[in-house]
Amino acid sequence: MTFAGVNDLLGYWIFGAQFCDTWVAFDVMCSTASILNLCAISLDRYIHIKDPLRYGRWVTRRVAVITIAAIWLLAAFVSFVPISLGLHRPDQPLIVEDNGKKYPTCALDLTPTYAVVSSCISFYFPCVVMIGIYCRLYCYAQKHVKSIKAVTRPGEVAEKQRYKSIRRTKPQEKKKFKVRNLHHSSPYHVSDHKAAVTVGVIMGVFLICWVPFFCVNIVAAFCKTCIGGQTFKILSWLGYSNSAFNPIIYSIFNKEFRDAFKRILTTRNPWCCHQDIGNIHPRNSDRFVTDYAAKHVVAMNSGRSSAELEQVSAI
Repeated sequence: MTFAGVNDLLGYWIFGAQFCDTWVAFDVMCSTASILNLCAISLDRYIHIKDPLRYGRWVTRRVAVITIAAIWLLAAFVSFVPISLGLHRPDQPLIVEDNGKKYPTCALDLTPTYAVVSSCISFYFPCVVMIGIYCRLYCYAQKHVKSIKAVTRPGEVAEKQRYKSIRRTKPQEKKKFKVRNLHHSSPYHVSDHKAAVTVGVIMGVFLICWVPFFCVNIVAAFCKTCIGGQTFKILSWLGYSNSAFNPIIYSIFNKEFRDAFKRILTTRNPWCCHQDIGNIHPRNSDRFVTDYAAKHVVAMNSGRSSAELEQVSAI
C-alpha cells in the first residue's frame, strides 16, 4: 500500500521496472490471502455451530497453522508464478507523458485470461462459498434459538407460577418482577438479532469493498479504455480498506476473536493478561454467549441447552 500510495500521488512509477512486477505480485498475493482467510474464518464458524462439542478436537493449533500456510501458499502460487513468467500483462510497455516527458508507470494492466482466472480464484469462488456458509450458519442459529426456547419453557412456567403466588403484593414490587421476567426471556431475541446483524455486517462490508474492484478488474482487461484510471485507483483502495475493517468487525461481534486478539497482542507482556496464552481455544466455560442474561439461562437449563447456546454464540 505504501508503494501504491506513492505511485498514485506522483502519477508515475519511480521504483524501477523490475520491482514493478514484484509489487504487483505482492499486491495480488496479499489481496488473495485476505479474502481466502475470510473464507476460512466462515468455515471455522460453520464447524463451530454445526458441532461445537467436537470443534476443539477438529480445529487444533496444528490444523489452524496448516490452513493458514496453505492459504498463503495458494495466494503466492496465483500471484508470483504467472507474474514471474510474464503471463499477467500485455507485451507493450506502460508509459505516461507529461509536458513532452515520458515517465514509466506501474499498474494492474492484466491480460483477459489472467484477469478471469485470478479473479475467480481470489474472489468469486471464495465469495460464493462465504455466502453459502453464512446463509447456512444463520439458519442454524435460528434453529438453535427455537430449540432453546422449547427447552427453557419449564423454567418460564415456574416463573409464571411464582408470579401468581405474589400477585397480591404491592404494585411497585409487581412492576419490578415483570421487568425481571422480561429480562429472562430476552436472550432468545438478542441472540437471533445478533446473528442477523453479524452475518449482515460481515458479508455487507466484504461485498461493498471487493465486488466493485473485481468487476472493474475483468472489464478493464477486455476493454482498456472503458474504465478510467482514477476510478480504478479508487476501487483498488476501497478493496484495501477491507483489511482495515476486518479486525474491527470480527472483534466487535465475536468474543472469541476479541480474546484471541488480546492473547496475540499481549504475548510479550504476560502480566497484562492472566489467561493461558498457549491455548488457542478458550475454556468450555467461556465459550457461551456474551449476553449477560443468556448466561443465566445456561445455568438454569440442561446440558443440551448449553450446547445450543454455544452454537448460537459461535457467530
